[in-house]
Amino acid sequence: MKFFEGCTALITGASSGLGAEFARQLAPTAHALVLVARRNDRLEALRAEFSEKFPQLSVFIYAADLADEGARVAFANWLRDQGIRVDLLMNNAGLGDHGAFETSEWSRVRAMLDVNVTALTHLTHLLLPSLRGSGRAAILNVSSVASFFPLPNMAVYAATKAYVTSFSEALRMELRDTGVSVTALCPGPVPTEFFDGATRAGEEEQAAHYESMPAFKVTPAEAVRTGLEAVARDRARVVPGALLAVAVAVAALVPFFIVRQVLQAGRARI
Repeated sequence: MKFFEGCTALITGASSGLGAEFARQLAPTAHALVLVARRNDRLEALRAEFSEKFPQLSVFIYAADLADEGARVAFANWLRDQGIRVDLLMNNAGLGDHGAFETSEWSRVRAMLDVNVTALTHLTHLLLPSLRGSGRAAILNVSSVASFFPLPNMAVYAATKAYVTSFSEALRMELRDTGVSVTALCPGPVPTEFFDGATRAGEEEQAAHYESMPAFKVTPAEAVRTGLEAVARDRARVVPGALLAVAVAVAALVPFFIVRQVLQAGRARI
């Protein structure tokens, strides 16, 4: 964690799951944390926790729905007015939906697109000038192993994460000589509240099939630790869990028509 000593880290979706875990692992070494999420009560609880354990740490909280463009602009203006210069941007906020695309609620699909794609892209655009001015800075975009595959019953979610991984790779190349590194963290199943929000009524059994996968599951602590290590080592992307990382690497070598058949067969079994 020496790489993160004295940093000012901005974490979206910080109220629970991987976002809260990122905050907990960075708190002992960071200079300041900026925690952003919709649920202010959870942000307040995290700030109280850190104030007690790490009195040297400055903790700023900001409650906002980042799906709203005006809220994103207001947040960027607030950072400027507060004189907060971020040098570690962690785009962690994300939404999911499990079930057939045909029967999805458009409001839910639009929210996924707004948060997973538009908010992440816009916030990065708003903060990039500040990051470039820091001398040494990093962006960690939380993608998913789903970004490597078109997943039936999670079609839009997988597509949004494919965008995140591709965007991260391209932005990394653009910023290669600027002192700003970009890393995509691509976890598989992680036991957080994510699947609670992604599961529709009546889809619990099918969603549990994706969520369980015990051979590929990692804890939030392991996923976050893997992501932070990847940032410190300036890696382009990382898949937490040795077995899942190997499986993804092998799948990349398999002709896609075979991958398509495997995914289709898996859908038929659940």
